[in-house]
Amino acid sequence: MPTSAGPAPLPVLGNLLDFGRDPLGFLERVTREYGCGVKVRVEAERDTYIVTDPAQVEAVLLNTGRAFQKGYQRHPLMRLVLGNGLVTSEGDFWLRQRRLAQPAFHRARIASYGESMVRFADRMARGWRDGQELNLSEAVMHLTMEIITQTVFDVDLHGDPRAQHVGRAVNTLLDAYGHQMTSAVRALMERLPVHLPVPGEGRLRRAVQELDALILALVAERRAEGRDHGDLLSMFLDARDEDGTGMTDAQLRDELVTLFLAGHETTANALTWTFFLLSQHPEVEAKLHAELRAVLRGRLPTPQDLAHLTYTGQVVKEVLRLYPPVWWLSREPQADWLCDDVLIPAGVEVGISPWVMHREAQFYPDPLAFRPERWTPAFEAGLPRYAYFPFGGGPRLCIGNAFALMEATLVLATVAGRFRIAVPEPSRVVPDPSLTLRPKGGLRVRLHARKETS
Repeated sequence: MPTSAGPAPLPVLGNLLDFGRDPLGFLERVTREYGCGVKVRVEAERDTYIVTDPAQVEAVLLNTGRAFQKGYQRHPLMRLVLGNGLVTSEGDFWLRQRRLAQPAFHRARIASYGESMVRFADRMARGWRDGQELNLSEAVMHLTMEIITQTVFDVDLHGDPRAQHVGRAVNTLLDAYGHQMTSAVRALMERLPVHLPVPGEGRLRRAVQELDALILALVAERRAEGRDHGDLLSMFLDARDEDGTGMTDAQLRDELVTLFLAGHETTANALTWTFFLLSQHPEVEAKLHAELRAVLRGRLPTPQDLAHLTYTGQVVKEVLRLYPPVWWLSREPQADWLCDDVLIPAGVEVGISPWVMHREAQFYPDPLAFRPERWTPAFEAGLPRYAYFPFGGGPRLCIGNAFALMEATLVLATVAGRFRIAVPEPSRVVPDPSLTLRPKGGLRVRLHARKETS
């Protein structure tokens, strides 16, 4: 049986140095040179096999929970931060949690959050001024934090001190978690024969403790109150399994933290990349604005407008193709798995990169071009099912995918209707593959108010 080829690993370090210097470039290079099933060594104790064939990606994602597991519980940082929430849990426990959480993401329920999304985006844009320079990454990160705080807890970051504390705690946690998860120093120290404290880990643990205390206090208050606020927390508190049991406080904590991390930074980064790409492609920006004028006629968008904002939706799809917020995901085979003609052993990591697959020329003509027009119904019908998967797939498809798409589209329509956004130094904008795919150092922009808006 053929074995997989790959770049030669260094003693002890494996391929960590090459991967750490440029993760995205490394993935592109090794998959181009060695093809589907390339073997690399980036973890201390197991090999990683990178799969790039859509049919094999489909086999992995569709069989997650049976032939494959996520395996995220083996990672101490993910256990610390995310606990046993929907992203990290497995088996029957995950299935029960998914069943309990699913009603909160029903289409009608999600549409009811659209008003808050537009209201907060409009408030942000009204605070901007013509000619102003700002870090757009920070601005939209704060916006998506406002939206997720409102939709989860029914509190406004502007007016509720508790929400402000939650916001600060989440930001501290995100920063510390991202640093630890992508730290080359941590990866090297994990290879040492003795355990040493990792720089920055104490800060992460303190941030987790602070956020836990805030969330559990809000949960206790809401349980005592017993009133439906129309938010996700109310839905989670009311959810009951077939035997009548609901979520414990620990389960609520894990799901709420997961929602904050998955529903906050990912959408913010997608929006940041959207405005960057529009700034570099004035013809796309002009076509987008023409659609907004024709459909909205100067008013704010609503969820009911989404069906008519065709080109706006194509822009969002194309951004998620070129800059997928989740640029890497992995699974663990429970038994030896034959991938084409390569035998992949049980217990290794099977890695899948939307970044790599979304840029394959065989699926996307001129793959590096920002071309929203490519997303016609005919094009999508001819695309292999798992050549495009910004939200994962199979039974572990992101539960908030419809929420994220609606949020990105409504915020884009709201902000682009008021401002044209220019990037003074586009050559300095490079992707930083941290927990999610963000512009390194943020995105400095200059705002240009549209003449027809007040």
